[in-house]
Amino acid sequence: MKVLLVDAFPMVRAALTGLIEQHFAGAEVHGVDTVEHARAALVRDMPRLVLLDLKVEGGFELLQQIHREHLLLPVVVISGTDETEDALQAINAGAMGYVPQRSDILTFVQALQLVLSGGTYVPPLKKLVDESPAVAPSSTVPDWPDLPLTPRQKHVLHLLTQGLSNKLIARELGVSVETVKDHVAAVLKALGVSSRTQAVVVATRR
Repeated sequence: MKVLLVDAFPMVRAALTGLIEQHFAGAEVHGVDTVEHARAALVRDMPRLVLLDLKVEGGFELLQQIHREHLLLPVVVISGTDETEDALQAINAGAMGYVPQRSDILTFVQALQLVLSGGTYVPPLKKLVDESPAVAPSSTVPDWPDLPLTPRQKHVLHLLTQGLSNKLIARELGVSVETVKDHVAAVLKALGVSSRTQAVVVATRR
């Protein structure tokens, strides 16, 4: 598995490279420090995953470009902050995950595993949690009366908020993966969003 790591700091690149190679057998990490080097790497050898620090000059534009030109290439933003606005900005630009650098090793590894399996990872965001009513248990599907979704679509959205991939959602619902893809597409259309991660954010805000 080839991983492109875009971060301006050599020590951070070294630490993340060691962590990925330790927990993902056969991973090959290519670290670069500029957006220009990242673009060249994408042309030369398409990776399976991109880890990106948006503080790299031009990082946000690179995220948008990858989402526009390589829709199936997942990008996980590695950030020095856990500010809600930063996370929402990255998600709205197409990131499939947002991992604050303060996250522990287990959280980091699990976040990458979720994204690689087709799921999404959004960390607990203080403002969203503080401003929202009590969250229902993970086994209970929220009602979301203000969302224009059918009961089955709400169930699918609930499973998306749990970070499940299409395959795991299909297993949970007892349907085919193709049926799940249709449900997810319908959810995105109904919510007026373009990615699973954006749908999760809409659900979390409710």
